[in-house]
Amino acid sequence: MKSRALAYVAAKARGGHEAGLPVTLHFHPDRSTVDGRPLLEAMAEDGFYRNQVGGAYDDPPAAERAKCGSTQFRMAAHTLGRTTFCYPDSVLNPADFGCGTRVSALIELAAGDDADLLDDYIEAHVHGPVDLAKDVEALVLDPSHRGTDVEKAASRLGCPVEWHPGFRLSTEELRRHPAYRGAEFVELGLALAEDGHLDPRVLGEARHLDPQALKRVWHYVARFGALP
Repeated sequence: MKSRALAYVAAKARGGHEAGLPVTLHFHPDRSTVDGRPLLEAMAEDGFYRNQVGGAYDDPPAAERAKCGSTQFRMAAHTLGRTTFCYPDSVLNPADFGCGTRVSALIELAAGDDADLLDDYIEAHVHGPVDLAKDVEALVLDPSHRGTDVEKAASRLGCPVEWHPGFRLSTEELRRHPAYRGAEFVELGLALAEDGHLDPRVLGEARHLDPQALKRVWHYVARFGALP
């Protein structure tokens, strides 16, 4: 199945090769698996990456699909040999594909597109199991998770842990964009904020709320709160 999928996409790939580009798998580290285990703890026990999406987003419109998570696995270079790409997101039935290092056409499309920043990504599919000890170069966490159970669980994954600059959105900035996802999600973000700010840890601790509502608040944090 894996070899057939790779061959199918490789036959559709076009454009030249780009070497040295990182592939990252984004997710929210404070979610739970379907059997209720904390996601990172389950990964540590199993030794493999677990996709949070599954079939939950096979049918909904693009606006309801998962956007970038606050945490990412940066994949080791050898996994490119079994990685395929598309632009735009696969839910939009794209006609443009890449395979391995043959992704220059997709990069040109993304660079020339006027899509929102949260939608202007090249989607990657790493085929086959992702072994955390062998296939992952590093887990890159948001700094809001320092000193939390997320950091503790991450230390048991068997791969290096790094930190990116972080996502942090002020309530002042949040109020400036009521039309982006809706005024009701601005109000929810204002209610959840701590010390006048939202970050991934704050949203993770509110996971008892409607996940679709939290997803839209996260869109605000990711879009307007990304730190340089």
